[in-house]
Amino acid sequence: MAIAAAIVLPLGLLFLISGLLVNLIQAVVFILVRPFSKRLHRRINKEIVELLWLQVIWLFDWWANMKIELYADAETLELLGKEHALVISNHRSDIDWLVGWVMAQRVGCLGTGLALIKKEARYLPVLGWSMWFSDYIFLERNWAKDQDRLKTGLDGLNGFPLPFWLALFVEGTRFTPEKLLAAQEYAQSAVLPIPRNVLIPRTKGFVTTITHLRSFVPAIYNMTLAIPKDEPRPTLLRLLRGRSSTVHLHLQRHLMNELPETETGIAKWCKDAFVEKDDLLERHRTKDSFGISESHDIGRPKRSLMVVLSWSFILLFGVIKFFEWCPFTKGEVAFCIAFLVIVMFLMQILVVFSQSEQSNPSATSTPATSAPNTLNEKLLPR
Repeated sequence: MAIAAAIVLPLGLLFLISGLLVNLIQAVVFILVRPFSKRLHRRINKEIVELLWLQVIWLFDWWANMKIELYADAETLELLGKEHALVISNHRSDIDWLVGWVMAQRVGCLGTGLALIKKEARYLPVLGWSMWFSDYIFLERNWAKDQDRLKTGLDGLNGFPLPFWLALFVEGTRFTPEKLLAAQEYAQSAVLPIPRNVLIPRTKGFVTTITHLRSFVPAIYNMTLAIPKDEPRPTLLRLLRGRSSTVHLHLQRHLMNELPETETGIAKWCKDAFVEKDDLLERHRTKDSFGISESHDIGRPKRSLMVVLSWSFILLFGVIKFFEWCPFTKGEVAFCIAFLVIVMFLMQILVVFSQSEQSNPSATSTPATSAPNTLNEKLLPR
């Protein structure tokens, strides 16, 4: 990991310095504008935060040359970016969140992309701080503590001035063979369909989310991510090393008002959706394609490239001026070395935070005879 951070040290410097500047601007706008107009603050913050998040999109699009093959019908494609939406997805890899960011960027919702996310993320330098200013909802994985926080955060989205995407990983944790074995054993004991490619969804948080959003969010985007057999599993570490891969993404739009009204009905809808998602992933596993709708090339816009080039020019200009104005002393040399070490350390933290265990699907749907205690690892309780 340290080697990877050293390789991308210039990228880390660019991201850290520009990110701290973006955070500072976000803080100023938050203090001066939000107390008087939350709607205006959100409009301004969208433009500011994209100056940071587009650098991550650049890593995906231009540095690693990642590809997304999108499977969706024409009506869904037409509505993307024109409405509020709750986005649910399976959770397969380190960069599932980034795939969602890329899709949001393509339809103009990058700066209004939101998520229910574990509270530790807000302490991430630069990236986590930018999320806090952008109204991400941070949770502790403890329903007794999270219930009121979740309701408050969801209600606060009513009146959002621009189309937003709110992401929720309903499985609550990333897919691994060990967690699959635990889920299979639980499903067997509870007389539920035995999962093969997904975990059993945690429906309590999903039910609360639907209950509070359905009056002003018209749609649910059900995303299913899969990796082709001949493609390496994407990770943030591979991304930083500039190594390409391809992701297949199936997107299905559901109308919010078509969901059941009762909590029990909403929970059943969620579980049924993941049974269908499991079947869809099984089809992909055998055929290496979703094969039920036409795939679309989502393109590679140049805006992220222009943002990175602009930041690079500003940083280079600043460094040159710094050298002109400040002849180096031993203390200044020590300061610069210490700063570079901090940058490498922060890059390593980012990699470690995003890493998941090996996430290959099980080759069989046979329930486990024994399973580790991984069912407690969840974003939202059942």
